[in-house]
Amino acid sequence: MRNLLTALLTTGALLGAAGSASAATVGTSFTVSATVLKTCSVTAANLGFGNYTPGSGPQSAQANISVNCTKGTGFTVALDKGSTAGGTITQRLMAQGGGAGTLQYNLCTAAVTALAACNGATLFGDGNGGTNTGSGTGAGMGGGNAQTVTVFGGLPDNAFNQAAAVAASGSSPYSDTVSVTVTY
Repeated sequence: MRNLLTALLTTGALLGAAGSASAATVGTSFTVSATVLKTCSVTAANLGFGNYTPGSGPQSAQANISVNCTKGTGFTVALDKGSTAGGTITQRLMAQGGGAGTLQYNLCTAAVTALAACNGATLFGDGNGGTNTGSGTGAGMGGGNAQTVTVFGGLPDNAFNQAAAVAASGSSPYSDTVSVTVTY
């Protein structure tokens, strides 16, 4: 009996010691935060009409402007008049490389007419003077989220373009540089 009593007392003492040896804990928490700023990026493909033979008929072409914006960010795409002297948004001009000639062309927000003109109120510009802009809403900056704005181009086969100057070599490149502005 004495051994049993000793065993019980020893076990009780060990359990009591184990309970008093346990560690105390204390805790807290912290906040993790970030502020997402809206942003956009833009790229544009070149628009090429290819070879133009005056008197052979109008030409059309199209190019895409790709806009990536943070998700939910609304944006507008505007085009300027181009870099060729004398060009306007309502009548853009391409300049002859190494010469003084110009060619007329149009940029539209919808497909051009059979005469390579903008159909109704579809002139792609800066939003002023009755011109239109492209628009959209960002789907996120990650790959595959770019929104596409299509530019439709028309090269009329009108009297002005039929009188285009040609270099002695028999061909002349004409070009213009149009600036794209994305506002968000």
